[in-house]
Parts: sequence; structure tokens; C-alpha cells
Amino acid sequence: MSSQARENILGSIRKSLEENSLPMPFPAADRNEEFYVSEEISIEEKFAQEFSNLGGKFVYCADESEMIQQLESLRDAMKWNQIHVKDAFLQALFKENQLDFINESQDMSQIEVGLSLCECLVARTGSVILSSGQEYGRALPVYSPIHITIAFANQLVWNISNATALLKEKYNNEIPSMISLTTGPSRTADIEKTLVVGVHGPKEVFVFLIDKNWKK
Repeated sequence: MSSQARENILGSIRKSLEENSLPMPFPAADRNEEFYVSEEISIEEKFAQEFSNLGGKFVYCADESEMIQQLESLRDAMKWNQIHVKDAFLQALFKENQLDFINESQDMSQIEVGLSLCECLVARTGSVILSSGQEYGRALPVYSPIHITIAFANQLVWNISNATALLKEKYNNEIPSMISLTTGPSRTADIEKTLVVGVHGPKEVFVFLIDKNWKK
């Protein structure tokens, strides 16, 4: 087909589209704005509700001391031997409180439980945002059969767009190479349409929310 013939066909298609175009059913959706029904509960309650609905386990903590008490109680109840931690902030906090079950080694071959900070929490989807820009890198949240996230009140945002804006501000528009939006335990139905949990990531996820702002 010659270039002139191709251009004639494309011209006819353009003309037809212009003459028969339909109005945008939701024109406001093209303005890059977000439309949600206003919430009657707090952002903390919304996250806890959505996260729990997806199979996550939410733990509220008034401060770091209560978080440590809750973590010790959970560890005893679940009979975990060690919890793997790579964040320097958490390592220092746990060392100060003499938690003997914290593992700080780089070897994750026998990891049982992984614990880390996060970038932020998204309330409306009950999601945890993690990235390769943090000290645990890419591996810890994926290798851990059980993953615990420690988050602070000022890391809660309503929407994914808010999370993106927060990341851009934090990293000065140099977004990390990997951003993970984790919504509940890992699950798949690829095999004979049977839901299987824990195939591509943790089978259990916890969020400990500390009700105070984190001064980074």
C-alpha cells in the first residue's frame, strides 16, 4: 500500500471519528481529580477496617513502648524464634530495649518473620507502600513468610495519589526503582482457579500503627 493510500484511509478514519464522536460520559474524570464519598470515620479507622477486611492483622499502639510490648506478646503467642530487622532506626530501638529475639544479620536464608518500616499506608485501599529506597531493599518483604510493618500516624494517607506525592517529595522526584503496593497477604488463583495464600510473598501480614508522628 502506498503512503498516499495509507494517508487517505487514516484521514477517512479521523473524519469519521470527529463526525460521530460521543460525549465523554464522565467528563470530570479527565481532569486528573479524585472523587470519593466523604468518610465518616477517621483515616486510622478507615485503614484498619480495609486492611483487616483483606486478611491483614492490625495492631494499634499509643507509642513505641506499647509497640514493643505488643510485639513481645505476639512473638510469645506465635512462638517465633527470631524476627529479622534491617532498618537502623528499629535496630537501635530494639537494642535499647534489649529484645533478644531480633536478628540483624544480612543472611535471610532461614528467615521466619520480617519486620520493617514502610513509606506510607493508604487508608482507602488498606495498602502498605514499600520501596527499594528503604534500608531493607527489595528482598525482606518478599522473602518473609510473615511480614510486620511498623508505621507512624504521619505516614497515613487517604489515596494512592497522596502516596505518590509523598514519595516524590521525599526522594526529590527521584522515585526508587521498585515501589510495592501490598494489599493484604500474597494470594493467587492461577492454579485451577483455587485461591492460594502466600505463593509470591508473605502469607501473613501485620501492621503496628504507632499513634504519634515519626520524626525522620
